[in-house]
Amino acid sequence: MLKEFREFLFKGNLMEIAVAFVTGAATAALIDSFIKNVVTPPIGLAGGASFENLFMVLKDGKDPGPYNSLKAASDAGAVTLNWGAFVNQAVTFAILMFVVFMIIKATTKFKKEQPAEPAAPTTSEILLTEIRDALKSRS
Repeated sequence: MLKEFREFLFKGNLMEIAVAFVTGAATAALIDSFIKNVVTPPIGLAGGASFENLFMVLKDGKDPGPYNSLKAASDAGAVTLNWGAFVNQAVTFAILMFVVFMIIKATTKFKKEQPAEPAAPTTSEILLTEIRDALKSRS
């Protein structure tokens, strides 16, 4: 049983999936960092706020609002709708999917396409070829 388990673990597909999973997680972390540290600050600067700090108070906490930050609202026990974090995640997702699309596009470009073998002639084509050859031989 141990031998079968080892064979299962080291089959090509499973190893490829493991490598893809690790690579995907690293790519997601890199893109998340890019969004949080490069994309969001200039947009937040233009809008006067960070995406992460955009929220709507649904219910005040023990200390009534207004709250200057999401942390202040959270510390007060307020119930908040953190739509800025969602926008951040949506932008991260869109960029990640674009990167995955570009990777797939590049790999398919470099794959060698094998030419398809011509299909075998149909019965009609064989019969027509024989008729043609017979007519040529009469002339």
